[in-house]
Amino acid sequence: MTRKTSLTLTGLVLGLAVFTTGCKKSKEVAKPTGEVEIVEYCSGSEYQSSSKHFRSSATGESQDREIAKKKARSNAASRLASTVSVTVKAVTDNYVSSTEFNNREEATESFNELSRSVVNQELRGAIAICEKLTQRENGVYVSYVALELSGEKLASKYNEKVSEDERIRADFNYERYKKTLQDEMDKFGN
Repeated sequence: MTRKTSLTLTGLVLGLAVFTTGCKKSKEVAKPTGEVEIVEYCSGSEYQSSSKHFRSSATGESQDREIAKKKARSNAASRLASTVSVTVKAVTDNYVSSTEFNNREEATESFNELSRSVVNQELRGAIAICEKLTQRENGVYVSYVALELSGEKLASKYNEKVSEDERIRADFNYERYKKTLQDEMDKFGN
């Protein structure tokens, strides 16, 4: 090997070493002055609705720790109810439009009435999947909570209620309804 080739190879190796180690260094991100990072418990992607579960999270504040907890639970339940209601309404509308009911308006109203009843009943059974309680320096308690409700359990309860209603029982196809609900819930996963 000639001296020139050797120097060229050495230069390439050194250049490559500098380049690869330079790429591995992470840059420090400067914090903006006057800002403090906030840690919010019971939130993030693992506490969002998915294709299997409806979820919501919320906080509550009070000088009294139990009131802070009740506020957080109430706020989370309200958000959960809203998400479930909107989803079930979409499912009902899609289900009724995909079936052959003679009077779609009457069928839609019957299904919506049944849905409200089931949703209200099932929301009471929502489980807390995360609970944290903190206290600020000024004595105020902050409660964080995330609630979860199973989509499959909701569909099953809906089927149970349909079985009790003679007006729609004959035309109700549980498997089609369950599939329609799953299609709506799959949108949460995307």
